[in-house]
Amino acid sequence: MRTGISKTFLVVAILALLCQSVSAQYRTDAAYSSLYDSETVKSFKEDVGFLSSALLEGRAPGSDGEKEAASYLYSRLKGYGVEMLCPPDGEVFGIARPDGDTLTSRNVAGFVQGCDKDLKDRYIVVGARLDNLGVNPMTVDGKAVEQIYYGANGNASGLAVMIELARMLQTNSLLLRRSVIFVGFGASTMTYSGAWYFLNRTFADDIDRIDAMVNLDMLGTADNGFYAYTASNADLNDLINELGRDLQPIMPEIVAEEPYPSDHRAFYAKEIPSVFMTSGRYPEHNTSKDTGSIIDYGMMEKALEYIYNLTVRLANTDDRISFRPEELVPRGPSYDDVVSYNDCDVKPMFLNSTDISQFLYRWVYQYLRYPQTAVEEGVQGRVVVDFIIEKDGRVTDARVIRSVDPRLDEEALRVVNASPKWRPGRVNGEKVRTSMTIPVEFVLEKKTEKRGFGIRR
Repeated sequence: MRTGISKTFLVVAILALLCQSVSAQYRTDAAYSSLYDSETVKSFKEDVGFLSSALLEGRAPGSDGEKEAASYLYSRLKGYGVEMLCPPDGEVFGIARPDGDTLTSRNVAGFVQGCDKDLKDRYIVVGARLDNLGVNPMTVDGKAVEQIYYGANGNASGLAVMIELARMLQTNSLLLRRSVIFVGFGASTMTYSGAWYFLNRTFADDIDRIDAMVNLDMLGTADNGFYAYTASNADLNDLINELGRDLQPIMPEIVAEEPYPSDHRAFYAKEIPSVFMTSGRYPEHNTSKDTGSIIDYGMMEKALEYIYNLTVRLANTDDRISFRPEELVPRGPSYDDVVSYNDCDVKPMFLNSTDISQFLYRWVYQYLRYPQTAVEEGVQGRVVVDFIIEKDGRVTDARVIRSVDPRLDEEALRVVNASPKWRPGRVNGEKVRTSMTIPVEFVLEKKTEKRGFGIRR
Protein backbone atom coordinates (compact mmCIF):
# COMPACT_ATOMS: atom_id res chain seq x y z
CA MET A 1 0.00 0.00 0.00
CA ARG A 2 2.76 2.42 0.94
CA THR A 3 4.68 1.45 -2.20
CA GLY A 4 1.66 2.43 -4.34
CA ILE A 5 1.34 5.77 -2.57
CA SER A 6 5.04 6.42 -3.00
CA LYS A 7 4.84 5.67 -6.72
CA THR A 8 1.81 7.92 -7.11
CA PHE A 9 3.53 10.71 -5.22
CA LEU A 10 6.62 10.29 -7.41
CA VAL A 11 4.57 10.56 -10.63
CA VAL A 12 2.77 13.68 -9.35
CA ALA A 13 6.07 15.26 -8.34
CA ILE A 14 7.60 14.56 -11.76
CA LEU A 15 4.54 16.03 -13.52
CA ALA A 16 4.71 19.10 -11.31
CA LEU A 17 8.37 19.60 -12.17
CA LEU A 18 7.60 19.19 -15.89
CA CYS A 19 4.79 21.72 -15.67
CA GLN A 20 7.10 24.20 -13.96
CA SER A 21 9.70 23.60 -16.65
CA VAL A 22 7.20 24.16 -19.46
CA SER A 23 5.82 27.23 -17.70
CA ALA A 24 9.29 28.67 -17.27
CA GLN A 25 10.09 27.99 -20.91
CA TYR A 26 7.00 29.59 -22.48
CA ARG A 27 5.76 32.16 -20.01
CA THR A 28 6.13 35.79 -21.05
CA ASP A 29 5.38 39.10 -19.42
CA ALA A 30 2.18 39.48 -21.44
CA ALA A 31 -1.05 39.61 -19.51
CA TYR A 32 -2.95 36.35 -19.38
CA SER A 33 -5.92 38.17 -20.94
CA SER A 34 -3.97 38.25 -24.20
CA LEU A 35 -4.49 34.50 -24.47
CA TYR A 36 -8.07 35.30 -25.49
CA ASP A 37 -7.18 37.87 -28.17
CA SER A 38 -8.48 37.18 -31.67
CA GLU A 39 -5.96 36.83 -34.48
CA THR A 40 -6.96 40.30 -35.68
CA VAL A 41 -6.33 41.88 -32.28
CA LYS A 42 -2.96 40.11 -32.07
CA SER A 43 -2.06 41.62 -35.45
CA PHE A 44 -3.24 45.05 -34.30
CA LYS A 45 -1.02 44.85 -31.24
CA GLU A 46 1.97 43.76 -33.28
CA ASP A 47 1.49 46.53 -35.88
CA VAL A 48 0.75 49.33 -33.41
CA GLY A 49 3.59 48.13 -31.19
CA PHE A 50 6.15 48.38 -33.97
CA LEU A 51 4.87 51.55 -35.64
CA SER A 52 4.71 53.44 -32.32
CA SER A 53 7.94 52.06 -30.88
CA ALA A 54 10.81 54.25 -29.72
CA LEU A 55 12.85 52.72 -32.55
CA LEU A 56 10.88 54.78 -35.10
CA GLU A 57 11.25 57.99 -33.07
CA GLY A 58 7.81 59.36 -33.86
CA ARG A 59 7.99 58.85 -37.66
CA ALA A 60 8.61 62.51 -38.55
CA PRO A 61 8.27 63.35 -42.28
CA GLY A 62 11.51 62.51 -44.06
CA SER A 63 13.01 60.71 -41.07
CA ASP A 64 14.51 57.23 -40.87
CA GLY A 65 11.53 56.31 -38.69
CA GLU A 66 9.07 57.22 -41.45
CA LYS A 67 11.17 55.18 -43.89
CA GLU A 68 11.09 52.19 -41.51
CA ALA A 69 7.32 52.56 -41.21
CA ALA A 70 7.03 52.57 -45.01
CA SER A 71 9.13 49.41 -45.34
CA TYR A 72 7.09 47.72 -42.63
CA LEU A 73 3.79 48.62 -44.31
CA TYR A 74 5.11 47.31 -47.64
CA SER A 75 6.11 43.96 -46.13
CA ARG A 76 2.79 43.56 -44.28
CA LEU A 77 0.66 44.30 -47.36
CA LYS A 78 2.80 42.12 -49.61
CA GLY A 79 2.68 39.34 -47.03
CA TYR A 80 -1.12 39.35 -47.29
CA GLY A 81 -0.96 38.95 -51.08
CA VAL A 82 -1.64 42.57 -52.01
CA GLU A 83 -0.12 43.48 -55.39
CA MET A 84 2.34 46.27 -54.69
CA LEU A 85 2.67 49.39 -56.83
CA CYS A 86 5.94 50.75 -55.40
CA PRO A 87 9.46 49.64 -54.37
CA PRO A 88 9.95 47.99 -50.96
CA ASP A 89 10.88 51.31 -49.30
CA GLY A 90 8.03 53.22 -50.97
CA GLU A 91 7.71 55.72 -53.82
CA VAL A 92 10.03 58.60 -52.95
CA PHE A 93 9.12 62.25 -53.45
CA GLY A 94 10.73 65.52 -52.41
CA ILE A 95 9.32 68.52 -50.56
CA ALA A 96 11.00 71.92 -50.87
CA ARG A 97 11.73 73.52 -47.49
CA PRO A 98 11.86 77.26 -46.74
CA ASP A 99 15.62 76.99 -46.04
CA GLY A 100 16.22 75.72 -49.58
CA ASP A 101 16.78 72.08 -48.63
CA THR A 102 14.61 69.23 -49.89
CA LEU A 103 12.86 66.87 -47.49
CA THR A 104 12.50 63.31 -48.80
CA SER A 105 9.34 61.38 -47.96
CA ARG A 106 7.56 58.40 -49.49
CA ASN A 107 4.20 56.77 -50.18
CA VAL A 108 3.45 53.04 -50.05
CA ALA A 109 0.75 51.74 -52.41
CA GLY A 110 -0.75 48.39 -53.36
CA PHE A 111 -4.06 47.14 -54.70
CA VAL A 112 -6.56 44.31 -54.75
CA GLN A 113 -7.99 43.66 -58.20
CA GLY A 114 -11.75 43.78 -58.69
CA CYS A 115 -13.52 41.13 -60.74
CA ASP A 116 -16.18 42.98 -62.73
CA LYS A 117 -15.17 43.33 -66.38
CA ASP A 118 -16.74 46.80 -66.57
CA LEU A 119 -15.70 48.13 -63.16
CA LYS A 120 -12.35 46.51 -62.31
CA ASP A 121 -10.50 49.50 -63.82
CA ARG A 122 -12.30 51.87 -61.47
CA TYR A 123 -11.01 52.35 -57.96
CA ILE A 124 -11.79 52.91 -54.32
CA VAL A 125 -8.78 54.38 -52.50
CA VAL A 126 -8.21 53.53 -48.84
CA GLY A 127 -5.57 55.72 -47.22
CA ALA A 128 -3.83 56.20 -43.87
CA ARG A 129 -1.01 58.54 -42.92
CA LEU A 130 2.43 57.09 -42.23
CA ASP A 131 4.02 59.96 -40.33
CA ASN A 132 3.63 61.67 -36.99
CA LEU A 133 5.37 64.55 -35.15
CA GLY A 134 8.75 62.90 -34.52
CA VAL A 135 10.77 64.05 -31.49
CA ASN A 136 10.96 67.24 -29.46
CA PRO A 137 14.40 68.15 -28.07
CA MET A 138 14.14 69.28 -24.44
CA THR A 139 16.34 70.17 -21.50
CA VAL A 140 15.49 68.54 -18.16
CA ASP A 141 17.60 69.34 -15.10
CA GLY A 142 20.24 70.73 -17.39
CA LYS A 143 20.40 67.58 -19.51
CA ALA A 144 19.41 67.38 -23.17
CA VAL A 145 16.67 64.79 -23.74
CA GLU A 146 14.31 63.94 -26.58
CA GLN A 147 10.56 63.64 -26.09
CA ILE A 148 9.12 61.12 -28.57
CA TYR A 149 5.66 61.57 -30.03
CA TYR A 150 4.98 57.85 -30.43
CA GLY A 151 1.71 58.22 -32.34
CA ALA A 152 0.05 54.93 -31.36
CA ASN A 153 -3.40 56.28 -32.10
CA GLY A 154 -2.15 58.93 -34.48
CA ASN A 155 -1.79 57.10 -36.73
CA ALA A 156 -0.40 53.61 -36.05
CA SER A 157 -4.01 52.63 -35.32
CA GLY A 158 -5.23 53.71 -38.78
CA LEU A 159 -2.34 51.92 -40.48
CA ALA A 160 -3.06 48.75 -38.49
CA VAL A 161 -6.72 48.86 -39.53
CA MET A 162 -5.73 49.39 -43.16
CA ILE A 163 -3.36 46.40 -43.06
CA GLU A 164 -6.07 44.08 -41.73
CA LEU A 165 -8.62 45.56 -44.12
CA ALA A 166 -6.27 44.68 -46.99
CA ARG A 167 -6.07 41.10 -45.69
CA MET A 168 -9.85 40.78 -45.54
CA LEU A 169 -10.40 42.27 -48.99
CA GLN A 170 -7.63 40.19 -50.56
CA THR A 171 -9.13 37.04 -49.04
CA ASN A 172 -12.57 37.98 -50.39
CA SER A 173 -11.45 39.65 -53.63
CA LEU A 174 -13.99 37.68 -55.65
CA LEU A 175 -16.67 39.76 -53.93
CA LEU A 176 -15.26 43.04 -55.29
CA ARG A 177 -16.41 44.62 -58.52
CA ARG A 178 -14.13 47.67 -58.37
CA SER A 179 -10.46 47.45 -57.46
CA VAL A 180 -9.27 48.80 -54.10
CA ILE A 181 -6.01 50.75 -53.76
CA PHE A 182 -4.30 51.01 -50.36
CA VAL A 183 -1.97 53.94 -49.74
CA GLY A 184 0.18 54.85 -46.76
CA PHE A 185 0.71 58.60 -47.21
CA GLY A 186 4.05 60.10 -46.26
CA ALA A 187 4.47 63.66 -44.96
CA SER A 188 0.76 63.92 -44.21
CA THR A 189 1.46 66.32 -41.34
CA MET A 190 3.04 68.66 -43.89
CA THR A 191 -0.21 69.77 -45.55
CA TYR A 192 -1.03 66.25 -46.84
CA SER A 193 1.96 66.23 -49.20
CA GLY A 194 1.89 62.47 -49.80
CA ALA A 195 -1.78 62.52 -50.75
CA TRP A 196 -1.15 65.48 -53.06
CA TYR A 197 1.77 63.69 -54.70
CA PHE A 198 -0.28 60.53 -55.21
CA LEU A 199 -3.09 62.44 -56.91
CA ASN A 200 -1.01 64.88 -58.95
CA ARG A 201 1.96 62.71 -59.88
CA THR A 202 1.57 58.97 -59.25
CA PHE A 203 -2.07 58.62 -60.30
CA ALA A 204 -2.54 61.81 -62.30
CA ASP A 205 -3.39 60.05 -65.58
CA ASP A 206 -6.10 57.89 -64.00
CA ILE A 207 -7.49 60.22 -61.38
CA ASP A 208 -10.90 60.27 -63.09
CA ARG A 209 -11.12 56.52 -62.38
CA ILE A 210 -11.20 57.04 -58.59
CA ASP A 211 -14.84 56.79 -57.53
CA ALA A 212 -14.38 57.32 -53.78
CA MET A 213 -11.80 57.57 -50.99
CA VAL A 214 -11.86 56.19 -47.42
CA ASN A 215 -9.44 57.91 -45.03
CA LEU A 216 -8.39 56.09 -41.83
CA ASP A 217 -6.85 58.31 -39.18
CA MET A 218 -6.94 57.82 -35.39
CA LEU A 219 -9.14 54.75 -34.87
CA GLY A 220 -7.82 53.42 -31.56
CA THR A 221 -10.20 55.13 -29.13
CA ALA A 222 -13.55 54.21 -30.65
CA ASP A 223 -14.82 53.38 -27.17
CA ASN A 224 -15.21 57.16 -26.79
CA GLY A 225 -16.84 57.68 -30.18
CA PHE A 226 -16.73 56.57 -33.81
CA TYR A 227 -17.32 59.14 -36.53
CA ALA A 228 -17.80 59.46 -40.28
CA TYR A 229 -17.12 62.83 -41.90
CA THR A 230 -18.28 63.15 -45.50
CA ALA A 231 -18.28 66.96 -45.89
CA SER A 232 -22.08 66.65 -45.99
CA ASN A 233 -21.97 64.54 -49.17
CA ALA A 234 -25.59 63.43 -49.61
CA ASP A 235 -24.73 60.26 -51.57
CA LEU A 236 -22.19 59.06 -48.99
CA ASN A 237 -24.52 59.89 -46.12
CA ASP A 238 -27.29 57.88 -47.79
CA LEU A 239 -24.94 54.93 -48.31
CA ILE A 240 -23.82 55.00 -44.65
CA ASN A 241 -27.42 55.21 -43.44
CA GLU A 242 -28.43 52.37 -45.76
CA LEU A 243 -25.55 50.25 -44.44
CA GLY A 244 -26.87 50.86 -40.95
CA ARG A 245 -30.05 48.98 -41.79
CA ASP A 246 -28.00 45.78 -41.72
CA LEU A 247 -26.61 44.46 -38.46
CA GLN A 248 -23.25 46.15 -37.81
CA PRO A 249 -20.78 45.64 -34.95
CA ILE A 250 -20.63 49.43 -34.52
CA MET A 251 -22.17 52.39 -36.33
CA PRO A 252 -20.41 55.71 -36.89
CA GLU A 253 -22.00 59.03 -36.10
CA ILE A 254 -22.12 61.17 -39.23
CA VAL A 255 -20.74 64.59 -38.27
CA ALA A 256 -21.01 67.83 -40.21
CA GLU A 257 -17.86 69.38 -38.74
CA GLU A 258 -14.47 67.93 -39.66
CA PRO A 259 -13.07 66.10 -36.60
CA TYR A 260 -9.48 66.63 -37.68
CA PRO A 261 -7.76 67.80 -40.90
CA SER A 262 -6.25 64.84 -42.75
CA ASP A 263 -5.50 63.37 -46.19
CA HIS A 264 -9.12 63.36 -47.35
CA ARG A 265 -8.70 67.09 -47.97
CA ALA A 266 -6.40 66.45 -50.94
CA PHE A 267 -9.12 64.25 -52.46
CA TYR A 268 -11.78 66.89 -51.84
CA ALA A 269 -9.58 69.34 -53.75
CA LYS A 270 -9.81 66.95 -56.73
CA GLU A 271 -13.59 66.64 -56.23
CA ILE A 272 -13.42 62.96 -55.26
CA PRO A 273 -16.15 61.87 -52.81
CA SER A 274 -14.41 60.93 -49.55
CA VAL A 275 -15.32 59.68 -46.11
CA PHE A 276 -13.06 60.18 -43.10
CA MET A 277 -13.38 57.36 -40.54
CA THR A 278 -12.01 58.26 -37.11
CA SER A 279 -12.51 57.97 -33.39
CA GLY A 280 -11.81 61.70 -33.15
CA ARG A 281 -9.59 63.77 -30.91
CA TYR A 282 -8.43 62.42 -27.56
CA PRO A 283 -6.55 63.82 -24.54
CA GLU A 284 -3.21 62.27 -25.54
CA HIS A 285 -3.40 63.64 -29.08
CA ASN A 286 -0.06 65.08 -30.26
CA THR A 287 1.63 64.31 -26.94
CA SER A 288 4.25 61.81 -25.80
CA LYS A 289 1.49 59.90 -23.99
CA ASP A 290 0.03 58.63 -27.27
CA THR A 291 1.21 55.06 -26.68
CA GLY A 292 -0.30 51.60 -27.06
CA SER A 293 -1.66 51.76 -23.52
CA ILE A 294 -4.52 54.07 -24.63
CA ILE A 295 -5.71 51.81 -27.48
CA ASP A 296 -8.93 49.81 -27.18
CA TYR A 297 -8.15 46.96 -29.56
CA GLY A 298 -11.56 45.35 -29.21
CA MET A 299 -13.26 48.51 -30.46
CA MET A 300 -10.67 48.79 -33.22
CA GLU A 301 -11.74 45.35 -34.39
CA LYS A 302 -15.38 46.43 -34.48
CA ALA A 303 -14.44 49.56 -36.42
CA LEU A 304 -12.50 47.37 -38.88
CA GLU A 305 -15.53 45.17 -39.49
CA TYR A 306 -17.68 48.21 -40.22
CA ILE A 307 -15.05 49.78 -42.52
CA TYR A 308 -14.76 46.46 -44.37
CA ASN A 309 -18.52 46.42 -44.97
CA LEU A 310 -18.45 50.05 -46.09
CA THR A 311 -15.56 49.48 -48.50
CA VAL A 312 -17.24 46.43 -50.03
CA ARG A 313 -20.42 48.46 -50.51
CA LEU A 314 -18.48 51.28 -52.18
CA ALA A 315 -16.66 48.80 -54.42
CA ASN A 316 -19.88 47.15 -55.53
CA THR A 317 -22.42 49.95 -55.83
CA ASP A 318 -24.11 50.49 -59.18
CA ASP A 319 -24.79 54.12 -58.38
CA ARG A 320 -22.32 56.86 -59.15
CA ILE A 321 -21.34 58.78 -56.02
CA SER A 322 -21.60 62.47 -56.84
CA PHE A 323 -19.19 65.01 -55.38
CA ARG A 324 -21.70 67.87 -55.42
CA PRO A 325 -24.90 68.82 -57.26
CA GLU A 326 -23.73 72.12 -58.76
CA GLU A 327 -20.83 73.03 -61.02
CA LEU A 328 -18.06 75.40 -60.05
CA VAL A 329 -18.24 78.93 -61.42
CA PRO A 330 -15.32 79.53 -63.81
CA ARG A 331 -12.79 82.27 -63.12
CA GLY A 332 -12.20 85.23 -65.39
CA PRO A 333 -9.00 86.37 -67.18
CA SER A 334 -7.59 87.96 -63.99
CA TYR A 335 -7.07 84.44 -62.67
CA ASP A 336 -4.65 83.36 -65.40
CA ASP A 337 -1.43 84.15 -63.48
CA VAL A 338 -2.55 82.50 -60.25
CA VAL A 339 -0.77 79.39 -58.91
CA SER A 340 -2.58 76.66 -56.97
CA TYR A 341 -1.67 76.36 -53.27
CA ASN A 342 -0.32 72.83 -53.74
CA ASP A 343 1.80 73.83 -56.74
CA CYS A 344 3.84 76.36 -54.76
CA ASP A 345 7.41 75.42 -53.89
CA VAL A 346 6.95 77.37 -50.66
CA LYS A 347 3.31 77.45 -49.64
CA PRO A 348 1.59 80.55 -48.22
CA MET A 349 1.77 80.81 -44.44
CA PHE A 350 -0.83 82.08 -41.98
CA LEU A 351 0.58 82.93 -38.55
CA ASN A 352 3.82 81.16 -39.54
CA SER A 353 2.07 77.92 -40.49
CA THR A 354 1.42 76.33 -43.89
CA ASP A 355 -1.36 74.22 -42.36
CA ILE A 356 -4.66 75.51 -43.76
CA SER A 357 -6.44 74.41 -40.59
CA GLN A 358 -4.56 77.17 -38.74
CA PHE A 359 -6.43 79.76 -40.80
CA LEU A 360 -9.74 78.03 -40.14
CA TYR A 361 -9.38 77.50 -36.41
CA ARG A 362 -7.31 80.54 -35.45
CA TRP A 363 -9.11 83.05 -37.63
CA VAL A 364 -12.27 81.95 -39.43
CA TYR A 365 -14.00 80.09 -36.59
CA GLN A 366 -12.78 82.64 -34.04
CA TYR A 367 -14.64 85.49 -35.74
CA LEU A 368 -17.46 83.76 -37.57
CA ARG A 369 -20.91 84.84 -36.40
CA TYR A 370 -23.90 82.62 -37.14
CA PRO A 371 -26.70 84.82 -38.59
CA GLN A 372 -29.50 84.80 -36.04
CA THR A 373 -32.24 84.37 -38.61
CA ALA A 374 -30.43 81.32 -40.01
CA VAL A 375 -30.19 79.91 -36.46
CA GLU A 376 -33.91 80.41 -35.92
CA GLU A 377 -34.72 78.67 -39.20
CA GLY A 378 -32.25 75.83 -38.61
CA VAL A 379 -30.19 76.59 -41.72
CA GLN A 380 -26.77 74.94 -41.72
CA GLY A 381 -24.24 73.48 -44.13
CA ARG A 382 -20.81 73.77 -45.71
CA VAL A 383 -19.92 76.94 -47.64
CA VAL A 384 -16.88 76.53 -49.90
CA VAL A 385 -14.90 79.74 -50.40
CA ASP A 386 -12.16 80.34 -52.95
CA PHE A 387 -9.78 83.31 -52.68
CA ILE A 388 -6.41 84.64 -53.81
CA ILE A 389 -3.38 85.48 -51.67
CA GLU A 390 -1.61 88.31 -53.43
CA LYS A 391 2.16 88.72 -53.65
CA ASP A 392 2.00 91.23 -50.79
CA GLY A 393 0.02 88.80 -48.61
CA ARG A 394 -3.40 90.42 -48.96
CA VAL A 395 -6.51 88.28 -49.40
CA THR A 396 -8.49 89.31 -52.50
CA ASP A 397 -11.12 88.08 -54.92
CA ALA A 398 -12.94 85.88 -52.39
CA ARG A 399 -16.00 84.17 -53.80
CA VAL A 400 -18.38 81.40 -52.87
CA ILE A 401 -18.06 78.38 -55.17
CA ARG A 402 -20.47 76.22 -53.21
CA SER A 403 -23.44 77.99 -51.68
CA VAL A 404 -25.70 76.95 -48.82
CA ASP A 405 -27.74 80.06 -48.07
CA PRO A 406 -27.10 83.75 -48.93
CA ARG A 407 -26.83 84.64 -45.22
CA LEU A 408 -24.21 81.96 -44.54
CA ASP A 409 -22.40 82.78 -47.78
CA GLU A 410 -22.18 86.46 -46.84
CA GLU A 411 -20.82 85.71 -43.36
CA ALA A 412 -18.18 83.31 -44.69
CA LEU A 413 -17.02 85.92 -47.21
CA ARG A 414 -16.94 88.64 -44.53
CA VAL A 415 -14.55 86.70 -42.32
CA VAL A 416 -12.29 85.59 -45.19
CA ASN A 417 -12.08 89.12 -46.62
CA ALA A 418 -11.12 90.47 -43.17
CA SER A 419 -8.11 88.12 -42.95
CA PRO A 420 -4.78 89.56 -41.80
CA LYS A 421 -1.96 89.41 -44.31
CA TRP A 422 -0.38 86.06 -45.15
CA ARG A 423 3.20 85.30 -46.04
CA PRO A 424 2.86 84.78 -49.82
CA GLY A 425 3.67 81.59 -51.68
CA ARG A 426 6.75 81.23 -53.83
CA VAL A 427 7.71 79.37 -57.01
CA ASN A 428 11.39 79.22 -57.98
CA GLY A 429 12.11 81.73 -55.24
CA GLU A 430 9.67 84.32 -56.61
CA LYS A 431 6.50 85.48 -54.87
CA VAL A 432 3.32 84.39 -56.68
CA ARG A 433 -0.40 85.00 -56.51
CA THR A 434 -1.84 81.86 -54.91
CA SER A 435 -5.35 80.40 -55.03
CA MET A 436 -6.82 78.68 -51.99
CA THR A 437 -10.11 76.90 -51.34
CA ILE A 438 -11.48 76.31 -47.86
CA PRO A 439 -14.66 74.76 -46.42
CA VAL A 440 -16.51 76.88 -43.86
CA GLU A 441 -18.86 74.77 -41.76
CA PHE A 442 -22.02 76.18 -40.19
CA VAL A 443 -23.34 73.59 -37.73
CA LEU A 444 -26.16 73.87 -35.21
CA GLU A 445 -26.12 71.58 -32.20
CA LYS A 446 -29.48 70.93 -30.63
CA LYS A 447 -28.07 69.63 -27.35
CA THR A 448 -25.36 71.57 -25.60
CA GLU A 449 -24.06 68.43 -23.91
CA LYS A 450 -23.61 66.56 -27.18
CA ARG A 451 -20.04 65.99 -28.27
CA GLY A 452 -19.58 67.73 -31.61
CA PHE A 453 -17.24 69.59 -33.86
CA GLY A 454 -19.13 72.67 -34.99
CA ILE A 455 -20.25 76.13 -34.01
CA ARG A 456 -22.52 75.92 -31.00
CA ARG A 457 -25.80 77.75 -30.71
